Amino acid sequence: MEGIHTHFLWIDWVVLFAYLALTTWIGHRLRGSQATMKDFFLAGRSLPWPAVTGSIVATEISAITFVGVPGMVFAANGDFTYLQWGIGSIMARFIVGIWFVKVFYERGIFSPYDYMQSRLGAGARTLTTWLFFLGSILGQSVRLLVTALILWTVTGLPFEWCIAIIGIFAIAWTLMGGMTTVIWTDVIQFFVFIGGGLTALGVMIYQIDGGFAEILRSAGDAGKLRLLDLSTNPDVQFTLWVGLLAMPFQNLAAFGTDQLNAQRMFCCRSAADASKAIIASSISLLVTVLMLLVGAALFVYYIQHPPRSIEAAQFAKDADSVFPVWITTVLPPGLTGLILAGAFAAAISSLDSALAALSQTTLSLVHAKHGIENTDQQKLIRQSRVCVVLWGLALIAVAIGLQSVRGEINLLSLAFGMVTYTYGPMLGAFLLALSPIRRDIRGVLIGSTLSILLVLWVRPDLYNILAAFQVLTPEQAAALRPKFNFAWLYPITCLITLACGILLGRKRSAES
Repeated sequence: MEGIHTHFLWIDWVVLFAYLALTTWIGHRLRGSQATMKDFFLAGRSLPWPAVTGSIVATEISAITFVGVPGMVFAANGDFTYLQWGIGSIMARFIVGIWFVKVFYERGIFSPYDYMQSRLGAGARTLTTWLFFLGSILGQSVRLLVTALILWTVTGLPFEWCIAIIGIFAIAWTLMGGMTTVIWTDVIQFFVFIGGGLTALGVMIYQIDGGFAEILRSAGDAGKLRLLDLSTNPDVQFTLWVGLLAMPFQNLAAFGTDQLNAQRMFCCRSAADASKAIIASSISLLVTVLMLLVGAALFVYYIQHPPRSIEAAQFAKDADSVFPVWITTVLPPGLTGLILAGAFAAAISSLDSALAALSQTTLSLVHAKHGIENTDQQKLIRQSRVCVVLWGLALIAVAIGLQSVRGEINLLSLAFGMVTYTYGPMLGAFLLALSPIRRDIRGVLIGSTLSILLVLWVRPDLYNILAAFQVLTPEQAAALRPKFNFAWLYPITCLITLACGILLGRKRSAES
């Protein structure tokens, strides 16, 4: 943003790069053995569960939490109702920890897609792996986009450069040491992120007349602290009913069928440790509370310290920029670089995890016939590094394209919305695999196709693309899109896929 980047001084650059260099060195030191694919992708199944918990939380929160949550509260009509989604998140973690993990560890598998193959046939692994590819590219490109927004705001570099720089760092960290490096650096990122959020909140409390009490009073009077929304309007995003009925499906898919998170559970020493790790990761809700408070504090701060015209114009256009702008223009030199390191920590911890998961599932698919455990391990590790680079470049390309068509959509909604294309079908296929009903993949394929078409109709993405290329006017796009909150797509597409799998799939013989 014009004029903002002049506040990011040389000492901030020093602090930021010193942090990145230190984290890189630590990751290199912790990389451990990489003699086999089990070492590279599953950390030899030797990591303590608290470290895995920290990695899950660090991956989950990402820069979207750092930027999108405060921006959502700061925006007009923003409040704390997003916290209702945490109910579904906690419910799902307990189900995954108690039920799903046991299934995974009984089979000694590398991914949920291996399990689905054993129950639904080889086609199930292929289909669900490709769904994972699609969901990861869409979802992780948003995380890359968010972090680039921060870098662009504070440096003034071309947006495409910002995306490329962050993507390259994520590639480098993943190449350096596989999942062992990814998880231990994630633990570091977790503490840096928390420290950055607490420091920012503390500075705002100090600078606001009346301190924390004034934040609660002023934000409360403006309706920013509202927690509960009992609306039954299907177009309202953050309601109690969405949290109770829709978000459990989203989180079951995220933690039970998305290799990005499942891979962490496979790094634990036992099923019991994996269960502890996923259930304990519910502490991420406290991180959400912290960033909601940051958003409320930003609202009160800018009431008492009105922004310059250039900043006010930017906030009105894109509320997601408010926290990066505050960090850059208000904090003293050096501290700005440190807080931004927290944002980068959150971003890279998510992206390197995604690249590791994408690489592992790619090789599992390529070597499905003979199995990766029966393939030359050093050859596989070399291939995995090539996959990391290629997937990293793909994420960079998609993030650049996504920026041009995202429209006026809150980044938090964009991130959750991107995975609606795949999470429902993946969970539906997994639930069919868990059931005693023997079916092949035909019905799941039909259900997945119908689900993706439904999401295309409900989500604004296709309409934004058509409007960007002037096929439709913004008014025509708004008229064609149904008034329906995308979160309800998680249970609907899951049930469509499951029903089609049961009713339209051919019977299979009992598994061997």
